[in-house]
Amino acid sequence: MSDDSIRLVTIGRILRRRRRLLTLLTLVGALVGFGISLLMPPRYTTSASVLMPGAWGERELLTQSEIATSSVVLERAAAALGLPGVDGNELREQVTAKAADGNIIKISGTAETPERAQRLSDQVAQQFVTFVEQIEGDSTAEGAAAPEALRQLVTQTSRRIAELADAAGSGQSVESVQTRTELAKLRTSLQEAVDKLAEVDPAAAKANLVVMGPAVRPADEAPPTRTQLIGAGALLFFLLTVIGHLAAARMSRRLRTEPEIAAALGSTLLGTVDVPGEPSGHQAERRGPRALIRRLLGLDIRWDMPTPRTSGDEAGRKVRYRRVSARLRERVSAPLRVLFVVPDGDESARRAAGQLVTEAESAPSPGSSSRGRPELRVVEVSVSRPMVPDREDESGAVVVLSAGSWTAGELAGIAEACADARHEVIGIVLADPVRSRPSRAAGRHRDAAAPALAVGADSTGGSG
Repeated sequence: MSDDSIRLVTIGRILRRRRRLLTLLTLVGALVGFGISLLMPPRYTTSASVLMPGAWGERELLTQSEIATSSVVLERAAAALGLPGVDGNELREQVTAKAADGNIIKISGTAETPERAQRLSDQVAQQFVTFVEQIEGDSTAEGAAAPEALRQLVTQTSRRIAELADAAGSGQSVESVQTRTELAKLRTSLQEAVDKLAEVDPAAAKANLVVMGPAVRPADEAPPTRTQLIGAGALLFFLLTVIGHLAAARMSRRLRTEPEIAAALGSTLLGTVDVPGEPSGHQAERRGPRALIRRLLGLDIRWDMPTPRTSGDEAGRKVRYRRVSARLRERVSAPLRVLFVVPDGDESARRAAGQLVTEAESAPSPGSSSRGRPELRVVEVSVSRPMVPDREDESGAVVVLSAGSWTAGELAGIAEACADARHEVIGIVLADPVRSRPSRAAGRHRDAAAPALAVGADSTGGSG
């Protein structure tokens, strides 16, 4: 898994083999989302629209939006609402304003109830219009005083022009006539400017803002709603579970290939044997609360292993065991005395070792009868603190294990434990779990092999 890219088949394998765990954690996520929704009261949002007549630029509309949420407007709205303990700073978190198309300022209010949200939006919009009209009214008063002063200045200028015209003479000379004519034109232009200025209405510069009706009372909650929180919690826990499985598989250092396993144990591979699916009798042996929980959640089945292939018949599987036994006899001098070392918890390897003991005992000796009866033992060792029995008269040890179940460090620890007990690892046998085809003959073979599968730690397979 660490070297393979994540494919859809991997996701499908997680969904198929961890469906119980995924279902449970998804429900837990939904409950977490429901709990968060209880801590967050429902919120309702509505908007009131204010029309800005005239030509407004984008920056001007942005300025008006900032004014709508300014502290002055919000303080006035809070005072008008008369809510105890509510001030402008608190309303700042509940009110937003933005410029929309058509010179419209949309003021949105959020509150715990639809009625309060509607009142909040309407009140802020009204206070915004009042504040802007107040500002424009002050500007209009200042603008009205300026034209009056200008009229007085123009009147004084006209008198001065008349005095200059009288002082220019009676108009008997050409120069005096030209001077009087220019002064008359200047006085006429000033009078026309004053008349046009009088036609301008100071009140025309005032921006008549219009509130476009009351805010609509909201019927639905503002996001995130309770349903959204529950769905988000369920989806989050589901995705985290899937991602956690993928991350754990990528970080896994369990050895899967034959060369890696052989290098970790420092020995050679004798062969691979097929182990049919575990019978129900062995499932019953796993008891206790933890085993029950693992079975209920489906954690007793490895998800990152490929689907076991369908095995052939019982005769084909026995051929594999005989061939491994024959290779073992070739590597061990007579009589055949071997210690089968099985990692604790590797049920497939334990069953394979028991079947190897049965086949080795039942196989005829290739030489004379002086080779002796095989003396075989199966021991299970803990991978965390491996301990192998001291060597007695064994010719060596054979490690039986399943591929993809143990790391290089764990296998190296088993090899060191064998070396400490003066056992030479003379070979490795891999147990390959397969799906057996249901048949009566296969059932009889499994029943016949049951005593060999019960071989436990430090048990002797060759005692007669």
